[in-house]
Amino acid sequence: MRSASTLSAVQTALGTQHENAAIANGLKKQDPELLDFLIETYQHRLMRYLMFLTGKREVAEDLFQEVWIRVLRRGAQYNGKARFDTWIFTIARNLVIDLSRKRTMASLDEMRDVEENERPFEIAEEGPSPFEQFEFRENSAELAVMMLRLEPSYREVLSLRFHEELSLEEIANVTCAPLSTVKSRLYRGLASMKPMLLALRAQRKSQGGCA
Repeated sequence: MRSASTLSAVQTALGTQHENAAIANGLKKQDPELLDFLIETYQHRLMRYLMFLTGKREVAEDLFQEVWIRVLRRGAQYNGKARFDTWIFTIARNLVIDLSRKRTMASLDEMRDVEENERPFEIAEEGPSPFEQFEFRENSAELAVMMLRLEPSYREVLSLRFHEELSLEEIANVTCAPLSTVKSRLYRGLASMKPMLLALRAQRKSQGGCA
């Protein structure tokens, strides 16, 4: 029962302002039961994020394992000031960048948006966006396929914003990008999705489905 009290504290703290502090305290003790609890809680979100970054399940699965190894070994570095999910997404992103460099591929941190001086699109903080409305109406598998056709920097921001529900400021922290760049990538990603969404809706309409 050496770790039961820590695990119980985290479970009780979930959904409160003390959640991050409880997780940080448990990681400093290298609590194995806490790690199992965190994997169970965040595994689906982390795997989805890695899939959108890499576009390959086998690569994402290897990196998924490495993320949790890093969490166990470097848990003391997490101070609880930021949300735990943003911390593991940052670890995951850095691992993808390291792998990309080893394979002499274009890494995420080297990607730059064209026309960065263009005025960024302001995303409303309240109410569902057109992207969110579409996600609720359409098949999520088709949506995932569409996102994988986008530039990695675009699909990363879309995934963090609409799947993981991070704020724009949190996305900026995870991606180490200025807030204006995050907004620009979000806008361009949505703009790139639009013709694919329209084509899908037209196809469904011609087949007698719902538009």
